[in-house]
Amino acid sequence: MASPDWQRILGVRFFDGAAPDAVDYITCVGGYTVVPAAPALVKIENDPAYRRALVEADLAIADSGFMVLLWRLLRRRTIARISGLKYLRILLANPRLHERGNIFLVLPHESSLEKALAWLRHEGFEIASDDCYIAPMYFSRSHGSVSREERERVSQRRGYSIDDDTLVAIIEARKPKHVIVGIGGGTQEKLGLYLREHLSYRPAIHCIGAALAFLTGDQKPIPMWADRMYLGWFLRLARAPHHYARRFAPAFRLPGMIWRYGSELPEIKGESSEERKQKE
Repeated sequence: MASPDWQRILGVRFFDGAAPDAVDYITCVGGYTVVPAAPALVKIENDPAYRRALVEADLAIADSGFMVLLWRLLRRRTIARISGLKYLRILLANPRLHERGNIFLVLPHESSLEKALAWLRHEGFEIASDDCYIAPMYFSRSHGSVSREERERVSQRRGYSIDDDTLVAIIEARKPKHVIVGIGGGTQEKLGLYLREHLSYRPAIHCIGAALAFLTGDQKPIPMWADRMYLGWFLRLARAPHHYARRFAPAFRLPGMIWRYGSELPEIKGESSEERKQKE
């Protein structure tokens, strides 16, 4: 296929094209897709493992309407917005994915699994419960009672903070062509990187967060008109203001970051000049 267009925003290489082309690209080359929301994107300054997962992603799509708007206002440049919801709808519209064994789901809890199976079967997918995996709480399993500071040192040293040999073994045995990861932003990207580096083959790994939950009813759906108008975040905030106000608050750091860094990768906060020189 033709080489796609890209734009770097805060050091992350974002796909600049149509949603069907993005899906075709990752299906063809394999690797993992990331869909960073604005509150998660700002973590690129203080979470080395997340930073690496975004920078090394095989495909990043500009799901954040807030980021797209800031890019236009502050940098006078435009980039095609592709919502995670639209991306997932296009992916699942492929009839080949309906065949047994072509998709594998990584989900946050049992109720997510039950709703995903019910919805996918209703849509004509041949999928069983053993085509799904409930992700553990990775920090608690991998690091036990280790302090936050120690976890961050491990994250910096190894470049990722997730270990899941069990999941790798299951995927290796089943060899699905597509792995859909629907766990929280900030964690799923690290898992995507981990899987790409530990699997013996190269499936398309789609780290799409809540998009699947919107389709299956695990979260209240976002109407397509709201998605097109960049208002998905507003509907979520209106439905649960106390919950989402706290989650969305970090996004207000994004204007300053885009103004200061533009296409460049921000410095890691708290990193000494000596540490930066060693990396260079």
